[in-house]
Amino acid sequence: MTALAISRDGRLAVFGEPDHTLCVWDLSSGKCVRTLKGHTDRVRGIALTPEGRRAISGAMDNTVKVWDLEAGACLRTLEGHSAWVFAVAVTPDGRFAVSGSEDKTLRVWDIESGAYLQTLEGRNDWIAAVDVAPDGRRIISVSGAICKADDRCLSIWDMGSGCCLQMLCGRNICIRGVAMTPDRQRAVLASFDGTLKVWDLVSGKRLVCSRSMRM
Repeated sequence: MTALAISRDGRLAVFGEPDHTLCVWDLSSGKCVRTLKGHTDRVRGIALTPEGRRAISGAMDNTVKVWDLEAGACLRTLEGHSAWVFAVAVTPDGRFAVSGSEDKTLRVWDIESGAYLQTLEGRNDWIAAVDVAPDGRRIISVSGAICKADDRCLSIWDMGSGCCLQMLCGRNICIRGVAMTPDRQRAVLASFDGTLKVWDLVSGKRLVCSRSMRM
């Protein structure tokens, strides 16, 4: 499994397979009900629209794809990144997708039309994770490399203007996933070292570092 997303109603899980396909899994029956084919390299990011009818995938073929989960069909391919796409997210209203890439940029897309809307750039390393705030007005992204003490690894962006509003520093961490709390006050980061880190987005300080249990 190379990427995973679960629908809000808990009915479906969509995950990436090593053969570059996506599997749509019915969680009640425990069966794969559809296989989505179209990517030519490994899928690294998946996000679902709020109603669970569309999936957005980003892959190492440098593309983002929009899928109809009921029909099992690729509706459109979004091209523009010049390197692997590692992360994707969908706005809470289901209108826009955000993709993060090894080319050090974030791109914003209109899901319905497939139109490219804007590029957010300014990071000095590839984008490993991305999320959109519950109000749809902020994007949070994390760079992928192990950060030096004076580097900035977590960025907060304004969705409308594309401006970077805030950068937070991390020391020797490598992040794979990120999510923002509903009140937009905190960010939770999942690290390759097996820890969860909680950052206060108001003060810019790290609050908690919790090590997960490994089996």
